[in-house]
Amino acid sequence: MKTFLISRTDAIGDVVLTLPVAGRLKQLFPGCRVVLLGRTYTQAIAEACPWVDAFLNVDELLQLPASEQVAALHNCQADAILHIFPNKQLARLAKQAQIPVRVGTRNRWFHWLTCNRLVTLSRKNSPLHEAQLNLQLLQPITSTPEVLPLPTLATLVQLTPAVAVRPALGELLAARRPGQLNVILHPRSRGSAREWGLAHFGTLARLLHQAGHRVFVTGTAAEGKELGDWLTEHKPFLTADLTGQLTLPELIAFIAAADGLIAGSTGPLHIAAALGRHALGLYPPIRPMHPGRWAPLGPHAEYLVFDRPDCQDCRTQPSACSCIKALEPAQALARIQQWQPLPSAAF
Repeated sequence: MKTFLISRTDAIGDVVLTLPVAGRLKQLFPGCRVVLLGRTYTQAIAEACPWVDAFLNVDELLQLPASEQVAALHNCQADAILHIFPNKQLARLAKQAQIPVRVGTRNRWFHWLTCNRLVTLSRKNSPLHEAQLNLQLLQPITSTPEVLPLPTLATLVQLTPAVAVRPALGELLAARRPGQLNVILHPRSRGSAREWGLAHFGTLARLLHQAGHRVFVTGTAAEGKELGDWLTEHKPFLTADLTGQLTLPELIAFIAAADGLIAGSTGPLHIAAALGRHALGLYPPIRPMHPGRWAPLGPHAEYLVFDRPDCQDCRTQPSACSCIKALEPAQALARIQQWQPLPSAAF
């Protein structure tokens, strides 16, 4: 097999944790070509991953006339497609494009009609990490099911900035004193994770400032507006507010130039881990959101989770999750104080 399509059409963090599939394919089939099928907002991840050779924009693909959609997939000359994230339209198109090997899971009825290789896989109740679950889709190709340990998988989660950090930001980051850390706080999650709360992030910003470190805040433009009052209140503790100022490629470059990032289980957290930066994730113990399933993977990745079997009381009130708010800012500070400044990966 020479060309593989990996279909993962959901969020940024999910795509980052699918990168080991591409890396494993490169190991098993030296010289193969890997194409990621994804949404527009994940293209920068594909372009920053050394294992991905090309990106096929699904949003643009599905805007084409039906016949051209099939032709576009056919022109990839793929030997196999792995439906890591089930997508009925793409599954149908892959069959129409006559891709020889089409791998999907048994628990999606449309895969029975469109795929010719089916994998028994239940994510909801599995004890495996998301990256380990993604690799299960390789079974029909390798003929040998394998569960790689997380330290091994972490070596396959790699990103390298595709653009340089902005000169002004690079100079700002480089101005740190010896022993001082450039720390990024990413308070919001756009609904992808339980949130720690602005009060805790504010306290952590103050504690970091008092400890002599430098604090940067990132987020989308919309999140920046939501955080307006909070940003004003905590301005004395912040080195810079970068909400709404960075494209995704620029955000990747900036994270690569900083020392570390603190966030819930969001795309930026997984990006930081994949870039080899310090990445401290904040998690609830509730399944399937717990770190056993979604922990960041990287050489300096770690997490905090409240020591409780499961926060059943939080299932009915996600916005008031008491378990994640039980994590104290002082706990996060204690972890961060153990970090060592890292050489910049971007300048």
